[in-house]
Amino acid sequence: MSILMRASRECASWFWDLEDYATPGLRAALSAAARMSDVLRKHELLRPDGLEWFWAVPEQGGAVGKTRLQLTARLDDEGTARRVEELRPVGFPNAEFSGFLVTGVGVWLDEHGVQRYEDRLVELTVSSEPLGLSADVSVYHDIWGPYDFRGMPHPEVHRQNAPRLAAALKELDGMLGVAAEPGEATYFGVAEGYGVADPEVTDGRGPDLTSQL
Repeated sequence: MSILMRASRECASWFWDLEDYATPGLRAALSAAARMSDVLRKHELLRPDGLEWFWAVPEQGGAVGKTRLQLTARLDDEGTARRVEELRPVGFPNAEFSGFLVTGVGVWLDEHGVQRYEDRLVELTVSSEPLGLSADVSVYHDIWGPYDFRGMPHPEVHRQNAPRLAAALKELDGMLGVAAEPGEATYFGVAEGYGVADPEVTDGRGPDLTSQL
């Protein structure tokens, strides 16, 4: 059972515009996701085991269904692309695929350096819009910042985990050939560089965010 509190919005996110990296389309999106998830897996932040996405029908103005797929092969395997296409809603033959969330478990380290597992520790989203691909990495837990959600400092937890995330993000920048842009600030935090920005501190404590969890 998880012992981590999860925020309802991201604590930080990073966005890559991949218009020059790959053309739009399902297979290009799966290929980009495979390469990015290889980096995240290397740092034990995400071990892909599934995909989630919405089907959209533009003329109806929105999504017509959400699909979940358990992975049985690599993301960039042709069989994965075929399985996605085969799951198009029967009643909506014109439904379009616009992107997906890669789900899976990641490893985090507690203050004693003990490895623990958390579902969706890091989330990877790849979108395939008509103008090109884009990708987003988001985090929802307090282990990446110097204070927990109660505002208490946890320097050992921060030290054990934040550098791993930073190393993965830097490696993604290098692999993709484009620097990540920080996502929008939320109640729970904002990205700064390759980490979570320090909050305002009063008497040695950060803000207590638990009322919004």
